[in-house]
Amino acid sequence: MSKLLPMAKKALYVREDVINKATKLYWEKGFHATSVRNLQDEIDLRSGSFYAAFGSKDGLFTEVLQNYTNITLAMIDKCRRENDSPIASLKAFVELQVIDSIDNSPNSMCMLTKTLSELTSEQQSLIDITKAHLRELTDKFVILIEEAQHHGEVEKSKNAQDLADFIMVQIAGLRTFAKLNTDKSKLGEMIDQLFLNYPFKNN
Repeated sequence: MSKLLPMAKKALYVREDVINKATKLYWEKGFHATSVRNLQDEIDLRSGSFYAAFGSKDGLFTEVLQNYTNITLAMIDKCRRENDSPIASLKAFVELQVIDSIDNSPNSMCMLTKTLSELTSEQQSLIDITKAHLRELTDKFVILIEEAQHHGEVEKSKNAQDLADFIMVQIAGLRTFAKLNTDKSKLGEMIDQLFLNYPFKNN
């Protein structure tokens, strides 16, 4: 067994590397515009190896969606570790998603939102998977907002799920606006106003 372990670790590393590369490609081009040939060229896998590893383009995309979600959830956790309050953490995450994504991501749009906007009923299973991942992110927001309510940052009478949904909508809108206007100071001001005013202000 000890002789097989290094090979297993190497295979795991290679698969993660492949999925990370595929994530960037799918995020940049979208599901439909990314061909199997594009994927093979990007991740340097021959046709036989590609289908043996992932089964299909949809199979790889499913793993890519999970990978993107895991990265985003980890980003939320990192924001919480680096900030004193849950609302400050949530604001820091929004800033990363809206402002930092202008320069540091393959596409300024959230990959999950982008995916929902382009898939059709022919890819219903992928639509369902994408919706489930978006719910995971919203659930994380709910946890932060409930923690903020516990600390008196947000009124307990306000519905945490509604506020989480509100934040999800605002992120999508701000990221879309950022495609039209890349003025980071203006985007920062808009995010400041989002958290200074209703519905987060504890009146």
